[in-house]
Amino acid sequence: MSTFVTDPQSRRAVLRKGAYCLALPFLDSLASRTAGAATVSVPKRLLFLGGGYGFTHHHSGDKESFFPTRAGRFADIGLSQGMKPMERHQDDLTMVSNLTNLGVNNPHGGSWGYLNGGDYREHEAAASCDQIAARTIGKDTRFTSLVLTAREPIPGQGAGHGAGFSLSADDRGSSLPGIPTPQQLYRTLFAQPGDSPQQTLDRIGNQQSILDLVSIDGGSIKRKLAKEDQVKLDEYFTSIREIEQRLEREGQWANQPKMKAPFDEPSAALSGEKEIKMMLDMLVLALQTDMTRVATYRLPVCSLISSLGISLSPHSLSHYGFDAERSAASENRDRKLMEIFAWFIDRLKDTTDTEGRRLYDSCIVSYGGNLRAGHGLQNLPALLTGGGADRIQHGRHIVLPKEDTSLANYWLTLLQQAGVDTPRFHYSDGEVSELLT
Repeated sequence: MSTFVTDPQSRRAVLRKGAYCLALPFLDSLASRTAGAATVSVPKRLLFLGGGYGFTHHHSGDKESFFPTRAGRFADIGLSQGMKPMERHQDDLTMVSNLTNLGVNNPHGGSWGYLNGGDYREHEAAASCDQIAARTIGKDTRFTSLVLTAREPIPGQGAGHGAGFSLSADDRGSSLPGIPTPQQLYRTLFAQPGDSPQQTLDRIGNQQSILDLVSIDGGSIKRKLAKEDQVKLDEYFTSIREIEQRLEREGQWANQPKMKAPFDEPSAALSGEKEIKMMLDMLVLALQTDMTRVATYRLPVCSLISSLGISLSPHSLSHYGFDAERSAASENRDRKLMEIFAWFIDRLKDTTDTEGRRLYDSCIVSYGGNLRAGHGLQNLPALLTGGGADRIQHGRHIVLPKEDTSLANYWLTLLQQAGVDTPRFHYSDGEVSELLT
């Protein structure tokens, strides 16, 4: 795809490109670069990628693990074979060891609870950190957040994802549905036939009418219900309110037309690496044109493995210790994931925003999951990149002094670095000071 705005010129030059000048609020709010104009603050962008069964960790001394064995700068300690595709970005990469999601105790739970901390002691699962960020740094964009996921041909547990639809969760801790295919993401981001303001408002009105029909006054009957049914009724009305809020926001943007698609709709046959790259390419475009500033992507597992010529299911592959063939296949998958991650960093570095600034420099990008390797829940993989965190110096493997440091502390640190004013994230007890300079 070659349609991204990568020419670092003035706002006027960007507007002349046509395809990118369609009612994008951030473009309208940018100050002029003329003499005496006020300095425009650069928006922060927060991205979360991950899912699946972690990476390969060999426990025997004669085989190299995906994970580095000592702390230090990557320029000094080197990268494992699995991480070798990241070598050109090693000075812009951070790995943090000894993080554990304390609210997750199901080794087959996969991605569930990854971004919202799960259930821990008196804390019940609640909103994921991306949704908390969306309320602040995402509130002025068309899509407060983009929740991307993938269709898996086998149930989530077998694919390493566990329960749920995506990495994101609402205030109740319920998994949010995500956009599962490049086609659906394309139709979400770009103008489609029938997208005139009036047609959009009419469609929203019809949906609102349906909600009016199904809504009832539950107050009069709630007292007559058993406690379990009262909870179900509360969940029902909460869902109705969330849909109403989404429709209200969609109505507010009805008179702001979406941008015209700069390329044809992706093929429905895309899968594996091609599918992932198409989703990430469109995500970069959404970030570049300020359609969104917050995104999650639960990457496909099954189709990626299949595209590599691996006949094993994800769950079978996670038991790579059984034989050398499985071990080699698992390592092959590791390298491919890092190749894709390195490619994504290339896209962010090669793309400029509407003011000619490198997109990478405003992003905070996290890559990881609840599982370290196979079904191991402790010391999960945590990779971090992006220039959007002013106090994070990359190029290091950081081994935290406390084993099983709460993952909630890590998310709190990233939220604060993204400009989200919050003193805590769920059951966090402080930021990860070792990550900060």
